[in-house]
Amino acid sequence: MRDLADSRVALFLPCYIDQLAPRVGFATLAVLRGVGVAAEFPRDQTCCGQPLANAGCAAEARPLAERMLRIFADFDYVVCPSGSCTAMVRHRFADLLGPAAAALADRTFELCEFLIEVAGVDTFSGRFPHRVGLHHGCHGLRDLHIGTCSERAEPAADPVGRLLAGIDGLELVGLRRVDECCGFGGGFSVEERGVSAMMGRDRLDDHRAAGAEVIASIDMSCLLHLEGLARREGAGVRLMHVAEILAAASAGGEG
Repeated sequence: MRDLADSRVALFLPCYIDQLAPRVGFATLAVLRGVGVAAEFPRDQTCCGQPLANAGCAAEARPLAERMLRIFADFDYVVCPSGSCTAMVRHRFADLLGPAAAALADRTFELCEFLIEVAGVDTFSGRFPHRVGLHHGCHGLRDLHIGTCSERAEPAADPVGRLLAGIDGLELVGLRRVDECCGFGGGFSVEERGVSAMMGRDRLDDHRAAGAEVIASIDMSCLLHLEGLARREGAGVRLMHVAEILAAASAGGEG
């Protein structure tokens, strides 16, 4: 584990987590502090502009990207508990801001990326006695390359699974389709809600068939989509962000 005591680290919290699942923000801070990182939370931060950019509204998204550039300018690292928002900063800000975006893009990491690549954490300890199905969101896999996509002929890698595998009592269950989209896709779930819901139910069925008690992901947006479907169908499965599991395990509790 690397000593980051002299580094300034900021927590970039996606707006949907702030509004709908603030517990994930607290869990992220707990995980970072557990590895010796005293992360700060800039209170002036807002949405990164991803929903607008995805809808083709570049002019409306640009002021939000410029605001982020100003707010996080003085930090050595920016950590975000979201693959999609991290991908927005790393890959889409260049379209909105040009070369000025490069410095922030290079310093912005998804939480598990940061733990592994920057903090030098290979596995996590603690206890979480549950069968866990790991949902790999599309942005984390295909934009950030956190893991291996099944359509590519590459050696299999699952860094998030490796973090979880060291936790006592936690059993990662095997899925039939390990990287299939959950159907959320932001605006897609509004414009094509029938298809989106069918895709989400397919993912729930896969996890339940594997015996998962908990479905985990690095993307709360995927989990919120699946949680809504699970609640309507009385699926009896818990949805937890990976940060929540890591925090619960470190505390020695059930989560």
